[in-house]
Amino acid sequence: MTSAAPPTDTRLPVTVLTGFLGAGKTTLLNSVLRAKAGPGLAVIVNEFGEAGLDHDLIEAVDEEIILMQSGCLCCSVRGDLTRTMADLINRRQAGDIAFERVIIETTGLADPGPILQTLLVDPYLSRNVRMDGVVTVADAATGPDTLDRQFEAVSQIAMADLLVLSKTELVSAATTEAFEARLRVLNPTARLLRADHGDLPAGALWNLSGLRNTATPQQTLSWLTPRDPAPDPLANLSGLAPAQSTPDATLSPHDARIGSASIVLDDPIPGAAFDLWLDTLIVLRGPDILRVKGIVFIEGIEAPFVFHGVQHVFDPPVPMRDWPGGDRRSRIVVIARDMTRPELVRSLDMLRARIPETTDTLRSEDPA
Repeated sequence: MTSAAPPTDTRLPVTVLTGFLGAGKTTLLNSVLRAKAGPGLAVIVNEFGEAGLDHDLIEAVDEEIILMQSGCLCCSVRGDLTRTMADLINRRQAGDIAFERVIIETTGLADPGPILQTLLVDPYLSRNVRMDGVVTVADAATGPDTLDRQFEAVSQIAMADLLVLSKTELVSAATTEAFEARLRVLNPTARLLRADHGDLPAGALWNLSGLRNTATPQQTLSWLTPRDPAPDPLANLSGLAPAQSTPDATLSPHDARIGSASIVLDDPIPGAAFDLWLDTLIVLRGPDILRVKGIVFIEGIEAPFVFHGVQHVFDPPVPMRDWPGGDRRSRIVVIARDMTRPELVRSLDMLRARIPETTDTLRSEDPA
């Protein structure tokens, strides 16, 4: 199936950089700012003093914005994120400053959810920026202990599009592999890269979301597909994905609070059935939905659309063009906290049944 060229999305792409305290976010950020060949960046941090920016990278300083030798900009949050973003965008539109992308660096234990929601629900920001991806840095040395102690760190892992594993040189290969396996259980669909002292392949932080007008079908499928070594990239999306396993049976109870499930439906979904499923999920468990994303074929509509939501807030759906002919399968992934896997499976089974069901479908027989 082919169609007209996709409309141009002129909104600024925004990347949220989060991660454990001491995991290496600043090292990664300095590496990105040091790159000469990358896009022009505006970096938003909480405070300049806390950011730990490499002073060798700084060329000029004014009262509000630090200018890097690479041409990138760095500013601190003044008042609130919306005001800071609006000020940067207004100055860019006036020609005072130039940049192509925005990175928002969060504090060590910040939940990315409120930032993602702000970018969606604020009328000015929703017109001018789009979410390009969540990058979470986790270090192999202290990361397992951090996950045991801090549930916020678990949430950062579960919400990521890209997981950057740092400090692998400080631990054994077996420890690194066990930690990677644990991260994949918490977030089966995130890409995972090991950073070499903060360095990553060029462009690794950009274009992470499959919810883009310019995304190819392969890129969107990769965004949705569990990262599994099986040759078939859709192996774990056949029907309901099996429960993930890990070599370590003594994981923290925090990990058990995160559940994920995915489903593939071979035939288009009735619009009423999809709306009922999504409305029921949001009404009953909206605050616990860390992410829900998918490619969906609706009966009577030729092209599929891509959707994505955090809790009860959803991006506008994006129609997919140039979708492979003959593939009419819908694929949906849900990552949630304090919902058992049976709950998630029963929820997705509402779509398989394609008939109205009571809201009891989502209620767990197990205590939360």
